[in-house]
Amino acid sequence: MTQPLSIAVIDYEGGNLASAARAAVRASELAGLAAAVVVTNVPSEVRRADRIILPGQGAFAACAQGLDATPGLKDAIAGAVEAGTPFLGICVGMQLMAERGLEHGVTEGFGWIRGEIAPMDVPDLRLPQMGWNELALTQPEHPLVRGLGPAPHGYFVHSYALRNTDSDTLLATTEYGGAVPAIVCRGNAAGTQFHVEKSQTVGLKILANFLAWEPEERL
Repeated sequence: MTQPLSIAVIDYEGGNLASAARAAVRASELAGLAAAVVVTNVPSEVRRADRIILPGQGAFAACAQGLDATPGLKDAIAGAVEAGTPFLGICVGMQLMAERGLEHGVTEGFGWIRGEIAPMDVPDLRLPQMGWNELALTQPEHPLVRGLGPAPHGYFVHSYALRNTDSDTLLATTEYGGAVPAIVCRGNAAGTQFHVEKSQTVGLKILANFLAWEPEERL
């Protein structure tokens, strides 16, 4: 009998853990995959997982401190991802993939993608950007964004965004006073600035794509 896909949703008091776990279960059903979803901060469970999901909400620095608060957790995530385990960061979980965050000082991220998380410069628009916004796919044939349909939308809640990243890292942008990175990917590590667990059909499809994804490259 084929072993179910093990999915670790990282628990560091930094995000919508229950919502992300429920969405992962529904996405596995959509993808036709047997899956075992666990919400965990145990490094050994993270290292054994077939997929890692890092939710996040709030401030970059607080989420980074949350990861550091459990001995060995950040190293387990980094080690697994650098060894090839597919990773999906959600909202601040995606932001933590960058080199650094500039919220409440300078805080180091994982450094998997170039750039920093900085305040959005949108003087004529309300912050945080909150609500549904359309995704402009920049690499529509990438396995993570296939099948999203015409004019896909994601649900955003953020005041900080990725800047100074490489163009080939971007899978999608959204428009909010200019193009804002919405989906990023490098090797086997990907992230969404919007909340896939709140983005209904589009979010579930992205999650299903992620669970079925077999990256051709590693970090």
